[in-house]
Amino acid sequence: MKSEAHKVVIVGGGAGGLELAAKLGRKFGPQHVYLVDKAGDHIWKPSLHEVAAGTLDIHREGLSYFMLAKDCGFTFIFGEVAHVDRDSRLIQLKPVFSDQQVEVFPARNLHYDTLVLAVGSKSNFFGTPGASEFAIALDSTAEAERFRLRFLHELVTANKKKTEHADYVLNVGIVGGGATGVELAAELREACADAVFYGLNSLDTHNDIQITLLEGSDRILSALPEKMSSAAQELLLERGITVKTSVRVARVEADALYDAQGTRYPVDLCVWAAGIEAPAFLTQLRLDTNRINQLVVDRQLRTSDPAVFAMGDCAQTPWDAEGQFLPARAQVAHQQADFLLPIMAARMQGKDIGSRRFRFKDYGSLVSVGHSRGIGSLMGVLQGKSWFVEGLLARLMYMSLHLMHHMAVLGFVRTGSLALGRLLTKRAAPRVKLH
Repeated sequence: MKSEAHKVVIVGGGAGGLELAAKLGRKFGPQHVYLVDKAGDHIWKPSLHEVAAGTLDIHREGLSYFMLAKDCGFTFIFGEVAHVDRDSRLIQLKPVFSDQQVEVFPARNLHYDTLVLAVGSKSNFFGTPGASEFAIALDSTAEAERFRLRFLHELVTANKKKTEHADYVLNVGIVGGGATGVELAAELREACADAVFYGLNSLDTHNDIQITLLEGSDRILSALPEKMSSAAQELLLERGITVKTSVRVARVEADALYDAQGTRYPVDLCVWAAGIEAPAFLTQLRLDTNRINQLVVDRQLRTSDPAVFAMGDCAQTPWDAEGQFLPARAQVAHQQADFLLPIMAARMQGKDIGSRRFRFKDYGSLVSVGHSRGIGSLMGVLQGKSWFVEGLLARLMYMSLHLMHHMAVLGFVRTGSLALGRLLTKRAAPRVKLH
């Protein structure tokens, strides 16, 4: 190893970025591996719908980056990227302020030898009038928490209005029938059912809370097999959730959604889950990007700058088929972290990275439809065949994905201890976080 530490700086502590930092840190130590993130705690992004519904408490489930850095041997830098100077190989970070607007960390510069951008994605409003103003997007822990508090406020308001107007209905609109929208709809219905135990007993949570899911395609979960779409829609309808397909939202207002035909859908609370785009600052790096701001990378996950790599949702990664690119899924980021591990090790040791090419293995998809049900399609299991799974088995398999992510970061023993501790304390914790 070179006497002068080769710095690998990973920006973004999501599923892929954190796993890469943890594995590199355990092997090379904090003088070589740096993780930068604007949040202080890590929440697995596929769990954000549970945070929004209040069925997962970020203060109990979140993993501190500072704790992870100490345990896994990397250096954590708390801050948000303001600018990347590729010529000088410097990252400029914005100052960090407390909730009381007291400066905690000043603006700083961080040198890198290799930069890995894993900054994820955010919701794409597609220029829809009113969407960014009136809709809440579940693309971060902060936004999920904002929705949870708004949802609680609307529940309390609805409970009060119900005593004054017997026909009052609380309307929740979800734009986008992908995995996030479907999972949130089911999770909200279960959370509503528990609201009566918190004094909100004027509401008939099944009839007085109307959840409407609007999807622009002709079926929900359009990127997944049709059998999964049909099963998911049936489960949602069983729970009293209204599903509208082939509906393109054209305008969002404070109390309603309007589609392209002018149809009005009343909403008291609106969630936008209709598409993604990468953070806009990536377009300012003088690197190749696509129309949704993703960095264009080759099959080694390199950008046009050989010192800059990108992974996860913020990267346009070639698939096996010509002209096709990998979807934005946690499964992709997980495999990319494993792929980049020996490449980053070689760069730190001053070795050639070779000609290895990233090949994604699709193991299928799982969608949670509440805490007791799920659906999934497991692919590549036996000679390219696929298996359809549903019910409790699919739900348990979905939960295991979260544990696998924890194991990649914390290891088997720590993950087992954490899972056991949560199981033992579950009975003493509220089912829904309404405080």
